[in-house]
Amino acid sequence: MPAAEALQLIHTRQRLDVNDADLSGSSFVNVKLANAAFEDINLSRTTIHNVNLSHVIITDANTEGMTINGILVSDLQAAYRATLK
Repeated sequence: MPAAEALQLIHTRQRLDVNDADLSGSSFVNVKLANAAFEDINLSRTTIHNVNLSHVIITDANTEGMTINGILVSDLQAAYRATLK
């Protein structure tokens, strides 16, 4: 299947409903996604840089190999669980 031409949204205020889509290779720069909902999303091999994640809630997630500031999330979770004992 040939590569799709990039759809460009610049200086746009638009709500998108995206279902059953492949947005691999997309780029998001200086984008506000407040109150966005992501469900059944594959973000493997994604890099997230210079983001505000305050008040973000992540549930039922496979975090294998995921790092935050170079620290494995599995190590952070293990350290947190150790404090509960």
